Amino acid sequence: MPFRIDVGTSPSPERARGVTAAAAAVRRGELVVFPTESTYGLGADPFSARGLDRLRAAKGRGVSAPLTVLVGAVRTVDGLASGIGAEGRALIEAFWPGPLTLVLREQPTLAWDLGGDTGTISVRMPLHPVALDLLAATGPLAVTGAHRAGATPPRTCEEAEDQLGDDVTVYLDSGPVPAAAPSTIVDLTGDAPRVLREGAYGLTVLQEVCPEVESPSGP
Repeated sequence: MPFRIDVGTSPSPERARGVTAAAAAVRRGELVVFPTESTYGLGADPFSARGLDRLRAAKGRGVSAPLTVLVGAVRTVDGLASGIGAEGRALIEAFWPGPLTLVLREQPTLAWDLGGDTGTISVRMPLHPVALDLLAATGPLAVTGAHRAGATPPRTCEEAEDQLGDDVTVYLDSGPVPAAAPSTIVDLTGDAPRVLREGAYGLTVLQEVCPEVESPSGP
């Protein structure tokens, strides 16, 4: 049976207990659900083939759809990605933690299969205290929305559990997440940074920090 715990919105013994249980599940190759700033996420150890297989099965999609990696500290990115560059550093400093996903070249020595275009990684540092506590305990997590493919992303833990049920070992319930736009996605693997999806941060806001950022249609 799934283990669901109310971790609240402030540090507490219950939150610590929930995070400890979730981190242990991740290490066993199992799945966890936890809040981010805009939806509940479904997470697994990105280096566990068992965990990634379970995540894709629960989600109901194949390996062609790439998974995002969430990190709990900026310094973690250098172990996962290469060629971040001055533009990427500026965006990270200005918008992390927060709803900005960066597409980067992955480190070639990493032993994982996140799906999609091999050689790249989508990475983000979420702006939610429970997510950051969990990431501090687990290290990077492979994450997708805590819903079946094609369904509405859940804003409450109950909505996530209704869809995923016993596929998940630990549910961390922090109440409804704020109604927010999805993360903006910026590709840093080309000649210039390019917005792939406008979300919480628009092009103008990004260009105030990094004038080189291009719209999806180009300069």
